[in-house]
Amino acid sequence: QVQLVESGGGLVQAGGSLRLSCAASGSIFGINTMAWYRQAPGNQRELVASITRGGNTDYAASVKHRFTVSRDSAKNTVDLQMNSLKPEDTAVYYCNAEIRIISSDNTILPPRPYWGQGTQVTVSP
Repeated sequence: QVQLVESGGGLVQAGGSLRLSCAASGSIFGINTMAWYRQAPGNQRELVASITRGGNTDYAASVKHRFTVSRDSAKNTVDLQMNSLKPEDTAVYYCNAEIRIISSDNTILPPRPYWGQGTQVTVSP
């Protein structure tokens, strides 16, 4: 009933920039916090950045001052602008959103997390 679709990943040299985008679609009543996570091979999935419905942001220490998260609540989208990329930023990046949906009987369900399929970001030295 809900899909999160990411785009914008790819290969970039160290010091370069990429912009990731994520769009949520489906029977959405409302979206609370939206976030980006990443998972490198052999590592656990970690929070990169989050943004609340009110626009408050939070960043992992490793990306602060390099990455910027933003959202368009009217379009149900969240972006991640990544600057000054480092090889250690290489990972699969996942979009996450806490979403309240409208069920088939028009019931508004409690919020639950939804995930995108992931997009690969590779930063070469």
